[in-house]
Amino acid sequence: MLSESLRFSKVVVVDDVSANLRLLESSLKVLGLREIKAFSDSAQGLQWLLSQHWDLLLLDLDMPAPDGFEILRQLAARDRNSAPVILVTALSDVENRRKGLELGANDYVCKPLDLPELLLRVCNNLQLSQASQALQRERDQLERHVQQRTEQLSVSYQSVIRCLARAADYKDNETGNHIMRIGESAAILARAYGMDEQWVELLRQAAPMHDVGKIGIPDNILCKPGRLDEAERLVMNTHAQIGHDILQDVAASPLLILAAEIALHHHEKWDGSGYPQGLKGAKIPLSARIVALCDVYDALRSTRPYKQAWTAQRAQALILEQSGTHFDPHLVQLMAPLFEDIEKLQSSLADEDALS
Repeated sequence: MLSESLRFSKVVVVDDVSANLRLLESSLKVLGLREIKAFSDSAQGLQWLLSQHWDLLLLDLDMPAPDGFEILRQLAARDRNSAPVILVTALSDVENRRKGLELGANDYVCKPLDLPELLLRVCNNLQLSQASQALQRERDQLERHVQQRTEQLSVSYQSVIRCLARAADYKDNETGNHIMRIGESAAILARAYGMDEQWVELLRQAAPMHDVGKIGIPDNILCKPGRLDEAERLVMNTHAQIGHDILQDVAASPLLILAAEIALHHHEKWDGSGYPQGLKGAKIPLSARIVALCDVYDALRSTRPYKQAWTAQRAQALILEQSGTHFDPHLVQLMAPLFEDIEKLQSSLADEDALS
């Protein structure tokens, strides 16, 4: 007899001979099974099997279409341990047995039936099914737990990112909206470049940290209302390396690895005249090329203590003019038809001072 936990297993029988069907059904009931589905019409049985949950299938092979072999083919995607199949058939020759097992059957019983043997095989396969399903539930629960922890860590990382980026921007008299716009516009441009969504999302989160190194720049230089002299400019330029050094210590995080890369290289220029390493062309990481373009455009469109915001037309003209010198020409080409979308960010994430 079955254990109590197995009595409510859902067992399906498909056999086109009514006498065989009744024999199998009555034997399974004697065993103690409560949920048995029996089909003499193989097409109807297959449709049910494909649409419902079941724990064990007793399947004849020699039937009108679809025969047992075709049913096995249709069930090929199932988890064979969670939904085992026992072939119950008169096709007992080696070739048919091998074919049935190759198509995914778990076990094989030949007609005429030895009922005690069949019922032992039913019990064994139901135990396999139950154990496999329990293991899958545990795996699913573990995956949900891991996903929840990953989401929690992601939220924590994002909180740290926002704090670091805002700390730098507040010191520089810029706004939280500025760093948000950089992230969103960089994502728009990366998506247009053809990067996958995972990388686009990483860039969206990492880009706001591009100027975190300004935390290390003295206030008399960082907040100077006029133009910087050469010595002051050299000090200001160190914020790229400072930002990289701040972020690189947590190298295990792909997000912070990308953020450190952007912080170091977002002032490099396509023609090699940028800093800190004077990289040229495609040697500049793509992430930094994208952020450089978005950062300059946003800076032009924003009001600062030392300047008024440029008009959209004037800012866009400069971006196009600097293609191939300051900026990656391919990125500029991609950005041109996206100006309208980026301008929507300027409106939806506007600073307190209205744009002109």
